[in-house]
Amino acid sequence: MRTSRRLQNVLIGAAAVLVAGTQLLPDHEQQGPVMATATALITGKPLTVASAAPAGPASAKANTAVDALTNDAVAALAGKVRTLSSGQALEDAFHAYFAFKSEHPDEVKKPLLYFVDYGLSSTEKRGYVFNMDDLSIVDGPFTVAHGRSSSSSRFGVPTKFSNAFGSNATSLGLYVTRSLYTFHGHSAGRPYSSVGVRLDGVSTGFNDNAYARKVVAHGAPYVTPSRAGRSEGCPAMEPSRAKRLLPQLANGAMVFLFAPNSKWLAGDPWISAQPTLAEG
Repeated sequence: MRTSRRLQNVLIGAAAVLVAGTQLLPDHEQQGPVMATATALITGKPLTVASAAPAGPASAKANTAVDALTNDAVAALAGKVRTLSSGQALEDAFHAYFAFKSEHPDEVKKPLLYFVDYGLSSTEKRGYVFNMDDLSIVDGPFTVAHGRSSSSSRFGVPTKFSNAFGSNATSLGLYVTRSLYTFHGHSAGRPYSSVGVRLDGVSTGFNDNAYARKVVAHGAPYVTPSRAGRSEGCPAMEPSRAKRLLPQLANGAMVFLFAPNSKWLAGDPWISAQPTLAEG
């Protein structure tokens, strides 16, 4: 599916011209399916979708609209981020974001995407927050923790990921943010508190236990500007940054945790998702 999506990109330019032409031609009061999908994705207004609709002209146009938005986001932001662990990292993150938003517009209430590249070491700045409306960087890069069972050493690149209860591992995939609350944890045997945001994993089979596992975004004293210690699976950040960013991310933003992990890349439903338009 990933290969198919890349091949479709050669048609994006033509689709963009058609969309622009539709806007300029007189006596066109109704939007076509491509324009309707793009408008819904950008504005957040609901779009009637059928997740199990058969493939056909409508579904092809809907998918092209998601790919067009993905390409625009990659073009705008790729040159503004540090070198990532994979050339596909941003494309996968943005495609998942727009695909989920097209299927569930009511759940995405904010245009913010918290992205972490876990293909990089915990001593590298691997986190960003993007504004997906104006395609800007809200914050980043900054250090982010990974689960202690995801790497064998305190500082390094995580290589093991799990959705299992009690794993203390990072779960890859797409999340929707839920409520803001006061997080309580322990670091070096000492209790601490910070702001936290609950995360609802929507990558079925890969992170959909996250909410019940209490995997959250929060601030932690073991995360500093130069390196991040290990969490119990949470994408924790510096306390001061959490205090500033997490209230903005709560209740309807999205999170995408990436790594060049072949099993997850092949199976995550939102990386290869092809949104479809419903008839009528």
